[in-house]
This record gives sequence, C-alpha cells and structure tokens, in this order.
Amino acid sequence: MKKFTFEEKIDTRSGFGVGLVEAGRLNSNVVALCADLIGSLKMGDFIKEFPDRFFQVGIAEANMIGLAAGLTIGGKIPYTGTFANFSTGRVFDQIRQSVSYSEKNVKICASHAGLTLGEDGATHQILEDIGMMKMLPHMVVINPCDFNQTKAATIAIANHYGPVYLRFGRPAVPNFTPKDQKFEIGKALLLNEGADVSIFATGHMVWEAIKAGEILEQKGIDAEIINIHTIKPLDTAAILKSVQKTKCAVSAEEHQVSGGLGESIAQVLARNYPLPLEIVAVNDSFGESGTPDQLMEKYGLTANDIVKAAMKVVERKAAMKSLSV
Repeated sequence: MKKFTFEEKIDTRSGFGVGLVEAGRLNSNVVALCADLIGSLKMGDFIKEFPDRFFQVGIAEANMIGLAAGLTIGGKIPYTGTFANFSTGRVFDQIRQSVSYSEKNVKICASHAGLTLGEDGATHQILEDIGMMKMLPHMVVINPCDFNQTKAATIAIANHYGPVYLRFGRPAVPNFTPKDQKFEIGKALLLNEGADVSIFATGHMVWEAIKAGEILEQKGIDAEIINIHTIKPLDTAAILKSVQKTKCAVSAEEHQVSGGLGESIAQVLARNYPLPLEIVAVNDSFGESGTPDQLMEKYGLTANDIVKAAMKVVERKAAMKSLSV
C-alpha cells in the first residue's frame, strides 16, 4: 500500500477561495457572485483584488442564479457562491431553466456540502445535491478531495464552457494531493494499485478510503483506490479497467445512496461488467447537529465502514467463484 502523508489539515472551501483569485487573474471575464456568505465561501480576497467584478446579491439565491445566467450572455464567466443546500435545492428551477436547459456558462460553487458542516444541522446540510445536479443535461459535477485539488478544480472550470457544479466543504481535512496539480475534468486518479478490491471514493471520503486501504493491507487484502473527483462525466474507462482486475468494488461518498456516485458506478457495472458492489453512503436519511467526526461515525462514513464493505464484497466474490467451479 502506497503511503500518503500531509503537512496540514485545511478546509476545501479555502481552496476554492484561493483558486477563485487565481482564476480571476488568468481570465478577466471571471466574475463572482455571493448570497451574503462572503466569509463562509472565502471570497474576501477576490473582492479585494477585483472589487468591480464582484456582485453581492444578498439572501436572494434564485436572483443570483438568474443574474449569473444573464452575465454569461455578455461573455462573463460567473462563479456563484453559497451553501450547497441553497445552491441546489432552493434554486433548482432557476438552474434547470436558466442555466442547464440554456447551456449557460455558469459555475455553481457550493460550500458546506454533505454532513460535515456540523452543528448547523439538517436544515443546512444537504445529501441530495449530487443526484439533483447530475440529472441535469449539460451539467458537469465535481467533488474534489482536499484544498489543493479544490484550488486546481476552481481554476480549471473557467476553461470549460458550460454549466458546472463544484462541491466542497467546511471541515479541515488532510491536504495530501500535489500542490500545483493540473485538474482534468472527467479523469479519475489512481491513488493505489491493488488486486483484490476496487475502492472508488469522492470528496472527503477519499482520505477515509486511503485509511481503509491501510487497514485492509493489515488483513491481507490489496485494495486499489481511485479518486473520482468528477462524478459527471464519469470516468467509466478507469472504473472498468479497475474492476476487470479486482472483480469487486466499493464506492464511498458523503451523500445519499440514491443519486450519488455509487448509483452511477452501479449503472456502469450493470451495463458492462456485473460484480459485487457495496455503497458506503447515507441510507435514506437527513442529517442532524453534531461535530463532523460524530456525524461521520453515526452515519457510517468512516474508514472502518469502508473496510467492512470491502470485506463483504471480497467474501461475495469468493462465494461466486466457488459456485462457478
């Protein structure tokens, strides 16, 4: 098992803030809009450097999406910023009609995704956003794993014409990917080669998958770990290449089982290469108040949960093999 190290833990939303400034420096058409959450979205540095390219719309998320769609007509590349819950559920109609259907070049940037925003509770958490966004035609869905990758993704999406949903979070997580990486939309990253089970993880769950791989190694199981930072378009070639070797798979995400990464992988496998699959995700439930660690433990989103899922699919694989003899 390849060893991964990190020098610090830092929130992915800060990666967005740094990346937004860099995107603004690289392209004068980049503008930013915020729904009264400048501090939470780390947009302050962009405002200092480009005050004439920032729009504070207040607590008016639907208007923000409409304004962003209109700005694209004049050649601007708008990045909208608010919590993931308010970036999707509150404004789904505006996104569907004014952005996705119209194929507008809007970048919907959503912080505080999943459970791990913590004590704000279920009204501010969201576990359905990936499903909502990936259903929309033309929409790209990205869920990076750490500060460096979020920064790189924020810069890269300015060069992609069309609507993008960029999902990131509040908690400090290990920052372990390369500092000056190039982000390629739709290209999964192989973190560790293995022969016994494929683990496909996205967002904050990538580090949990790495920890799970280390535990599995101690149990004699060689895990292949793949970072699926882009959920749509999904890197089906990388998925199939991996499972054709390992013959079983686990997916891991901070999202509902329904509509998430695991569901997309299940479709790929059902159509191309059926095999044992376990999905580590939230099972048809809203969240609640608590610390990120408490919530990840309660809702089954830890390295140990990935280990249990991996053991289960390895056992199922062995049982299927014995039946075929």
